Amino acid sequence: MFEVVFLICLALVWLVFASLQDLKQREVANWLNFSLIVFALGFRFFWSLFLGNGQDFMFFYQGLIGLGIFFVVGNLFYYSRLFAGGDAKLMIALGPILGFSSNFISNVKIYFVFLFVYLIVGMFYGIVWSFGLSLRNWKAFQKEFARVFYKNSKSVIGVSFLGLVLIGFGMWNFVFSYFGLLILFVPYLYVFAKAVDEACMINKVSVKELVEGDWLYRDVRIGKKLIKANWDGLSKEEIELLRKKNKTVLIRQGVPFVPVFLITFLILIYIWFTKMNLGFCFLN
Repeated sequence: MFEVVFLICLALVWLVFASLQDLKQREVANWLNFSLIVFALGFRFFWSLFLGNGQDFMFFYQGLIGLGIFFVVGNLFYYSRLFAGGDAKLMIALGPILGFSSNFISNVKIYFVFLFVYLIVGMFYGIVWSFGLSLRNWKAFQKEFARVFYKNSKSVIGVSFLGLVLIGFGMWNFVFSYFGLLILFVPYLYVFAKAVDEACMINKVSVKELVEGDWLYRDVRIGKKLIKANWDGLSKEEIELLRKKNKTVLIRQGVPFVPVFLITFLILIYIWFTKMNLGFCFLN
């Protein structure tokens, strides 16, 4: 049990530092993610070598397997544009941590619980953060919400009508009511998210403040070269070019999502340490 507690404490320290860095700078340094991988795998190796008498390396192998699985998951989320680069790397770095058991099937269950909790926490976190941004930039948000709603009014009204029809069918079967409510709110949630993104998350910043990975709001042409606003963010070469020709640029700032990792990890640890008393047999 000591080895699991050590890995948990190691991850908590790294996640706290990463969360603070993300909240303050909207980025997580690569060295923080990579060092977590190195420390986690190094600890697993030496624990297996000396305390496992060199015969049972399963504790180390499970760390490698976790790294491989979360490498795939992190890249899947990144290329699906659900994650920024720093979030994907942190997800990968947690792979060698989460394999608490020496049993592969048990660890797969832990991975599944972690990802499921992450998605739920992330959804609520994103909604709360977006509401906070809309209130902080209320006037700009109101104008943008009205603009986006008007632009998509036909689609919004059409989908809303479909939702109301399904709610009406709920008189015969409550399942229709649930789907109807979901469909009814989806277009308004889209308009809300789009308005928050355009009105509250676009900032004009000095080129001196740019860091690698920042997202341009729109393409910037400098002479014959076009610097595109893409998911990978700005490279060091592009930043240097912008600093020579521009004073300010529009940057799209994302929601600092690293605290979601910390909250999810704490919930997972609570489930892990109380699974016996609460009967969470699926983690055994």
